[in-house]
Amino acid sequence: MSAPTNTRRGLTLADAGREFWRHPTPWLFVVALTAAVIARIAIGDWQLTDTVVPFAIAAGFPFLEWMIHVFVLHWRPRRIGRITLDTLLARKHREHHIAPRDVDLVFIPTQSAVGAIGAAVAIALLAFPRTGMGLTFLVVMLTCGLVYEWCHYLVHTDYKPKTAAYRVIWRDHRLHHFKNEHYWFGVTTPGTADRVLRTYPDPATAPASPTAKNLHAAM
Repeated sequence: MSAPTNTRRGLTLADAGREFWRHPTPWLFVVALTAAVIARIAIGDWQLTDTVVPFAIAAGFPFLEWMIHVFVLHWRPRRIGRITLDTLLARKHREHHIAPRDVDLVFIPTQSAVGAIGAAVAIALLAFPRTGMGLTFLVVMLTCGLVYEWCHYLVHTDYKPKTAAYRVIWRDHRLHHFKNEHYWFGVTTPGTADRVLRTYPDPATAPASPTAKNLHAAM
């Protein structure tokens, strides 16, 4: 377990920040983001189409976040003959639901973060008509990754919401953990994809799930 700064009463944002930067994944995103920004500036070739990239990501990211949460993090182990198909991300996420206050389980596993960054680099270099446009995509996606890590971490601390936007993030993610794991899959984008995909019920009418802390357990 890491230092218990996030278990104290009256946690400040500075306290939370100090704990956040004790973990490797935020630094991994910062290093990758810094390299991407430097590469983007060095390449130049700024065109109007670069401005489309952040808007496209803003429109698509809520659904990407929802799909990863539903189909990757909540992956149910499957047996094929003698082989059990399970993933590190799914295993760690089940542990995270069991112990949502364990700060070490809040962050993306390091090897998974490395893989995600590598995939983003490959997409940036191979899937765009211009290297500059691909690097714009990479900068925005790595920024989203860092923001995701911060928001998800902060929700699992004792830091109390001070703004309306963060209050919604805080409320919805805690409902997912402590009321019903089948709803509220948005983390940094609460209520966006969830509303479209019908996983955003009125909390007053949503049933309490007996498996919210023990995903896939037999009932």
